[in-house]
Amino acid sequence: METRPRQLENNPARVESLDVFRGFTMLWIIGGTPLVAGLLRVLGDNSVVNALTGQLQHTEWVGLRYWDLIWPSFMLAVGISLPYSHARRSQTRSDGPMFRDALRRAVILFLLGSLRTSVSVNQPTLIELSSALQPIAVAYLIGFLIVSWPSRALAGAAVGILAVHAAALAFVPAPGIAAGSYEPLKNVVTWVDLAVLGRAEPGGWGTILTTIPPAATTVVGILIGKLLMSSRTAGAKMRLMAATGIGCVAAGWAAGFVIPVIMKLWTSSYALVATGWSCLLFLGCYWLVDVHGYRKPAFFFSVIGANAIAIYLGKSLFRISAIVGIFSKPLAAYTGPFAPAFTAASVLAAEWLVLYWMYKRKIFLKA
Repeated sequence: METRPRQLENNPARVESLDVFRGFTMLWIIGGTPLVAGLLRVLGDNSVVNALTGQLQHTEWVGLRYWDLIWPSFMLAVGISLPYSHARRSQTRSDGPMFRDALRRAVILFLLGSLRTSVSVNQPTLIELSSALQPIAVAYLIGFLIVSWPSRALAGAAVGILAVHAAALAFVPAPGIAAGSYEPLKNVVTWVDLAVLGRAEPGGWGTILTTIPPAATTVVGILIGKLLMSSRTAGAKMRLMAATGIGCVAAGWAAGFVIPVIMKLWTSSYALVATGWSCLLFLGCYWLVDVHGYRKPAFFFSVIGANAIAIYLGKSLFRISAIVGIFSKPLAAYTGPFAPAFTAASVLAAEWLVLYWMYKRKIFLKA
């Protein structure tokens, strides 16, 4: 016999800042990066411009740049949305149907990731866990299974995930690789990928073992989602989110003295630092949109965030840049040094208008 799930406190409307946060994060992927980079290039070649432009690229190995926060921000957003969707569905569904729905959503996300990668590399590729959609699918299913746990148990799960991953990298040797090696392509993460998949990603990106740590970020998102659904005041919620973010950043950099902060291996120190900064970025959105009510200025990001999956896939499946370029390149020739920024802005504008058309007609691509 199926039982009704335990209710998750009250079930208020989801905070509007979540779509804004998701949209701001997705903006960099769909055109914000080349736009800002193009504008920065106009300022010339100097140390300040180079430092800012460097933030729009992944860290080569050890360290952290802003671009390294994009993926963790999506993982956090998945977690924040889970308590809301779980509470909403639990009003009319029992455990069995809810699990089947969650499993279906995870499978669809996973296969969409396969489709995106297959088109990108021009050959069928089922498993590509080093891109975003498939790890999101895994983290979403894990998060669904534990979303109704008490907050302390959830926090323990996040810590446990990172501890197990840290222990695997620190204490498990591989043929020809000493335990505790964090060198590019000479670590247990790469060895597992070669042993299981028969390939290693260029640049030292991990695949299989780097799929689980992002789930810890999603679990932290669940904790934030449950906090937002609680009856605490907005001030109390912000203080707790700030404490979580600052605490994770501090703990991550402290752990970095022992475990290098490496996104490509998703080390536990990186996971903590990136999760902390993602929490603080979401806190900024929450403060602006839900507390101070700056909804109209944030509408641009809301439109993107409401259909993040659609534009993420569309960017890969359709030649949007090439199509827009047919019309924008002749005009860009008249903009001088602003040509790269103009071209990027044209593509971004076209993408946003398509998303706005979908938004007005309430067409939302959901897994």
